[in-house]
Amino acid sequence: MTARAGMPPHPGPGTLFTDERDPAVTLLDDAPARRRVPARGARPRKGPVDWARSGGLSTLVFALPLVVVFGLFSWWPAVRAFVMSLQKTNLIVTSWVGLDNFHTVLTDPLLPTAVRNTLWFALLALVFGFPIPLLAAVLMSEVRSRRGLFSALAYLPVVVPPVVAVLLWKFFYDASPQGVFNTILGWVGLGPYPWIQDPHWAMPSLVLEATWAAAGGTVIIYLAALTSVPAELYDAAEVDGASIWRKVWHVTMPHLRGVLLITFILQILATAQVFLEPYLFTGGGPNNATLTIMLQIYDYAFANSLGGDYGAAAALSILLAAVLAIFSAIYFRLTRSWSVS
Repeated sequence: MTARAGMPPHPGPGTLFTDERDPAVTLLDDAPARRRVPARGARPRKGPVDWARSGGLSTLVFALPLVVVFGLFSWWPAVRAFVMSLQKTNLIVTSWVGLDNFHTVLTDPLLPTAVRNTLWFALLALVFGFPIPLLAAVLMSEVRSRRGLFSALAYLPVVVPPVVAVLLWKFFYDASPQGVFNTILGWVGLGPYPWIQDPHWAMPSLVLEATWAAAGGTVIIYLAALTSVPAELYDAAEVDGASIWRKVWHVTMPHLRGVLLITFILQILATAQVFLEPYLFTGGGPNNATLTIMLQIYDYAFANSLGGDYGAAAALSILLAAVLAIFSAIYFRLTRSWSVS
């Protein structure tokens, strides 16, 4: 039979054509019954029952406790701190004050001092604390024997409880000529130095102890990253007569670029929140020379024995978190291509 002029031929058995009700479904004309066949490339629609049978329900059951615990101990304190920043409260009497707490902390005459000291600590920690772990890891990677012993010794300060380490170094920082460090330096004709008793020496002294306490963990990270560098590159560089420093600069550093960028931002975030060393060593002294932002937050909340200003402490915490979040976003935006190139 022939079709009429201007009319398509009637589809015969086995012909595929699109369902007008659902373009994503193709109908198979197998005469007399038409079967619905999913179109090529189209995903079948899943209902709640199909989702549960495919493992979605079990995944949700296993993930729900983790989500609840994470939200309870991570996000809820952040939300509570934001609410508290809008209140005048000592946890007993509470009143809503709006943005007055932010105005209070931003006009505090000690805030510029705390910010300047925090930046000074971060700068010293980057100058001394950032290259030392990398140098130690590179040197230990070149050691052919007893590498595990050196790795254990490098990580040992991390195992020491932070409070114990600070109290131990506080004893070492005795400013008298009989102090431990002054005695050792006196053997070579140096000192005595005032260490944490002097405003100019206090912050470098804190950085020295903080570097000693935290460098071990970074050394282990660098040692693990160095194992990903192909040994053939070192062999080729050695055949070409490259010295150890040329091998480090032209072989090691390019392969550690991504790790270095991550440890850099992590160190900045950690030093911006330094609290333990200023609190235990000097309490912010002498003459506010070691007063940091975190110590200022602590003073807002707990310095007054009759009840602290938790609203002001929360407001300064929110400001610090916002600044660090913006800095991190800009940093990752600028270094996104560096870490993969």
